[in-house]
Amino acid sequence: MERVLIADDHPLVRDGLRTVISVAFDGTELFEASSVAEAVGIIEREGDFDLVLLDLNMPDANGFSGLATLRDRFPSIPVVVVSGAVEGGLVGEAVACGAAGFIPKSLKRSAIVDAIRRILAGDIYTPEEFLAVPDAEAEEIRRRIDTLTPQQRIVLGLVVAGKLNKQIAYELDVSMTTVKAHVSAILAKLNVYSRTQAVILANKVRFVGATAPRH
Repeated sequence: MERVLIADDHPLVRDGLRTVISVAFDGTELFEASSVAEAVGIIEREGDFDLVLLDLNMPDANGFSGLATLRDRFPSIPVVVVSGAVEGGLVGEAVACGAAGFIPKSLKRSAIVDAIRRILAGDIYTPEEFLAVPDAEAEEIRRRIDTLTPQQRIVLGLVVAGKLNKQIAYELDVSMTTVKAHVSAILAKLNVYSRTQAVILANKVRFVGATAPRH
């Protein structure tokens, strides 16, 4: 049985999402919060959640600060941004900041259900129409990604998935210094200057890294 927290300061939005989820995912345990602070309190009190749906604009959060707070406090819980603003740059930045997906409030119910189902299955959901790029640009991005070593492709995939350096180090059973070296090399080969830019670039071509080896 899934446990989902809906964090939005608009009661009508919370009611709408609650209805969609309760109908499509029978037996799901639903919680609601009207602020980031309330969401933090609920998670601390109730324990682990399978998913948090977070409105981008909350009374006690500015921009992606609410997402950053939840990702920092509860890194194992997938957080999905739900927003009325759907510019391509915003979508990419949300994922770069660690969101497990970006769901526009304008999506039809069936599309919202599909997005949530994919996220619960471990995928990262973003609306394709807001990440579309011209063929020439996509080809250049893929060319840069092709210059990465197999290990660097794994690291980039983990960065795209929102993993922090310490989490990547644990998953790959390597030191933090090694991870930082890989990230620096990735940024240089992709010709970008930050992890955020690297993630946005990778998401433009739907890059999925190789599976990290088990240890």
